Amino acid sequence: MTTEKLQDYIYEKFSKLDIEPLAADLSFIVPLEKYFDFCQFLKNDPELQFENLMCLTAVDQLENLELVVHLNSYSKRHRLAVKVRLPMDNPKIQSVTPLWPGVNWHEREAFDLYGIVFESHPDLRRILLADDWEGFPMRKNYKHWNLVPLPDDITEVTKDYPTVPSPMR
Repeated sequence: MTTEKLQDYIYEKFSKLDIEPLAADLSFIVPLEKYFDFCQFLKNDPELQFENLMCLTAVDQLENLELVVHLNSYSKRHRLAVKVRLPMDNPKIQSVTPLWPGVNWHEREAFDLYGIVFESHPDLRRILLADDWEGFPMRKNYKHWNLVPLPDDITEVTKDYPTVPSPMR
């Protein structure tokens, strides 16, 4: 299925989705409340069969967090990306581990580094950082006491941990 046919086919079921312009893969911007249903459709529809979740990560866009999921269909030979915007102050989204069990560690990493809470995740706990770690090091507002600034960096370095609220407490 060509990218254009794939886009048209998906639009038949989810007509109001935006597409990320200039993305390498066809990239759908999905509302938070439709994320799980959209992913379930992509995996289970016989014409799509996205059986492989290749990557799940997040991007700090300053005004929000953006969850980015890359999917692949081996059997149908196509791929796409799903993007969901999450609020910075309370980033929560439904886990897709029931659809792709291998995403377990990807979601734990996004939880650990960005503070995204994946609801109904079977084992949501830190995977890279110590249990008592404060803050989320991949967020742009994160400041850590032992970071060494570059010569042209005007960011203030303090010995205080950031005031980013932790969903673990």
